[in-house]
Amino acid sequence: MSAAQNTPAFETLALEQVDEHVTIVRLNRPDASNALNTQMGRDLVRCFEDVALDPANLRCIVLTGSGDKALCAGGDLKERRGMTDEQWTRQHVIFERMVRALMSTARSRSSAPSMVRPMAAAARSQVAATSSTLLTQHALR
Repeated sequence: MSAAQNTPAFETLALEQVDEHVTIVRLNRPDASNALNTQMGRDLVRCFEDVALDPANLRCIVLTGSGDKALCAGGDLKERRGMTDEQWTRQHVIFERMVRALMSTARSRSSAPSMVRPMAAAARSQVAATSSTLLTQHALR
């Protein structure tokens, strides 16, 4: 993520590098109110791990959602409805890894190792508990 031109495509995220120091990470499932499904969990893991491994000049990440309904509606209950216990357990592991990747993004290598990289949420309307939990986890680190 150090450079938008090298940013890999994500199935459920849209990334926009505003300038060399700010990147917008947009949850991109507007038809589902940006609900977290397994694929979005995988995409967020990859996104935040990439930042942690190669932060370059990135100083701030803005997390927002596509559409005008919600930043994130929480877990995708339609996907979970059809899951076996084993599938749900695997998804839970992905989501735990996503939170750890998000938290490691705050303290990844930079010119000032003790500097915490801020993350901001940009919401126009509803902010589900999942969205605020992600940001709270980041802030508490």
